[in-house]
Amino acid sequence: MNISKAANATGLTAKTIRYYESMGLLSPAQRLENGYRDYSDSHLREMSFIRHARELGFTLEECGELLALYKDDSRKSASVKALALKKIEDVEVKIAQLQEIRNSLQELTTCCHGDDLPDCPILERLAGRE
Repeated sequence: MNISKAANATGLTAKTIRYYESMGLLSPAQRLENGYRDYSDSHLREMSFIRHARELGFTLEECGELLALYKDDSRKSASVKALALKKIEDVEVKIAQLQEIRNSLQELTTCCHGDDLPDCPILERLAGRE
């Protein structure tokens, strides 16, 4: 299957597929006589796996670890669970950071009159002139 069909089948772009392959995340495709990549069903499973892992927020490095575990018949599910639990911790930290940002923005907007005058406490605080 050529890269365009693989992209359509997996929901990835051709550029993303090439990138994953260049990073060693995706197994290299066979090359046809014309030099075009030829992807197998196994490649499509890898691509879909990576896409789903990325949708859950896993980094490319983490995707590589998960994909290696996926391919390893002697893997321990505890290893997979440990990676997922670590990702949950990372997500919790990001949620806390986003909540802090939201709270700061809410505080800033309550300080601003939002009228036709040029004075704006939001801009003053952003400039460090509280």
